[in-house]
Amino acid sequence: MAEKLQLIPDAKTTFNKLKTDRDPYTQRAEANAKITIPSLFPKENDNAQTKYEQPYQSVGARGINNLSSKLNLALFPPNERFFRLGISPAELQAMGVDEKQMAEADQALMRIEERVNRFIEDNQIRITVNECLLQLLVAGNCLLFLPPAEGGARMYNLKQYVLRRDPLGNVLQIVTLDKVAKMALPEELQSLVADGKPEDDIEVYTKIQRNGDEWVTFQEINETIVQGSEQSYPIDKAPYIPLRMTKQDGESYGRSFIEEYYGDLLSLENISKAIAFVAMVSSKVLFLVNPNGLTRPKKLQDAKSGDFVTGRADDVQALQLSKYPDLQIALQHSDRLEQRLSFSFLLNSVVQRNAERVTAEEIRTVASELEDTLGGIYSILSQELQLPLIKRIMAVLMSQGEIVQLPDGVVEPTITTGMEALGRGHDFNKYMTFLSAIGQVPEALQMMNISNLVTSIATSLGIETTGLVKTQEELQAEQEQAMGQQMAMQGMAQGMQQAQGEEM
Repeated sequence: MAEKLQLIPDAKTTFNKLKTDRDPYTQRAEANAKITIPSLFPKENDNAQTKYEQPYQSVGARGINNLSSKLNLALFPPNERFFRLGISPAELQAMGVDEKQMAEADQALMRIEERVNRFIEDNQIRITVNECLLQLLVAGNCLLFLPPAEGGARMYNLKQYVLRRDPLGNVLQIVTLDKVAKMALPEELQSLVADGKPEDDIEVYTKIQRNGDEWVTFQEINETIVQGSEQSYPIDKAPYIPLRMTKQDGESYGRSFIEEYYGDLLSLENISKAIAFVAMVSSKVLFLVNPNGLTRPKKLQDAKSGDFVTGRADDVQALQLSKYPDLQIALQHSDRLEQRLSFSFLLNSVVQRNAERVTAEEIRTVASELEDTLGGIYSILSQELQLPLIKRIMAVLMSQGEIVQLPDGVVEPTITTGMEALGRGHDFNKYMTFLSAIGQVPEALQMMNISNLVTSIATSLGIETTGLVKTQEELQAEQEQAMGQQMAMQGMAQGMQQAQGEEM
């Protein structure tokens, strides 16, 4: 157990010190938001009255909305558990648990899983997680906060917090900044901000400091620690969950998804702007009249349809830009950029190729390849979002007495979505290909262990086979029962034949 940390009111100082390291990431996030959804990452002085300049293309906005939805559904599928609680075999052996007790333990763990899922839905955590995913795609970083008592969740964008990690990526410090109206503060805290109007915003800093195997937190106003705000949490059950899209060695913050495709997005934005400008200019209709000709513009302007006007056709010509060949080059390049970005953002429009006949297998193959590109994202989010979220929610439920107290290190959650689901999906495709191949070989199915095959296919689809697929013992018992019934029927038939013979 680490020694008690001496708290000093340095949250604001730490925030300002670490802010310098964070500034390059916020600048890139502002540039990324400008060509996708500008309101996702506003500038420092923006407010509800700010009118943002809208991009000239919608590929960026459609792309991040599509990706965030896919990630949300993959990581937190509705009406389905995205994790499973289990006890290690070594612990089971040490506790001497038999098969019946193990079945009862599985049922108890399943009820806890359902309660965690219900907590996520009841507190609208899925909505906040979707906000986090949008921030990760555009800014690469955000902070998820689950209040200890109030329930629900809150997202801090990159401008509202700073942090510091060690070379291995472990978080050492976090400082958040909240701006609260003075009138909203409790009366005992308003003495800390005697100056100012009631509607003025007060800066409240919260510092989260790592101290051995626990987190120590406190709040600070005007460089004074708020009495009663001191808290401590286990290292793996803190209400603050810092998230990042990618891991960069030696950097405290991650990089965004948009940053990897910024060049294509910026090029498409500039070309779309140029095409829109040329289209607007081309749509303006102007006629040039020869000043030395016989035709008078006034007579043309006043003439009605079908009237006869004195003049020569050569004296009047429509003004044309004659930029059609140049515009075609821009349009072709724009189409190529849009197609590349659509693949990167997994937009459905690129899954099906442009052809008369497209097989379902082609669509499945392309879709699978596109989903595989999210493998790295799934990996880091499962470790830095899903697992900490589960552990924090379980800690809250245990503190409220809604689930039983579980000993540390005995029951551990295992993620069953994201990267794990991708691996099972590949296994299912292999099983289907295998069955299709051996179906063409005579008597090949007789060589198969059908029970194991059915169980393996169910596992590849993430289906629990307990109570669904018969075990070998159940099949053997049914066979013995059928044989017994058959022998009984034969015995009855023989008895009836003997009785009939004696009567004769």
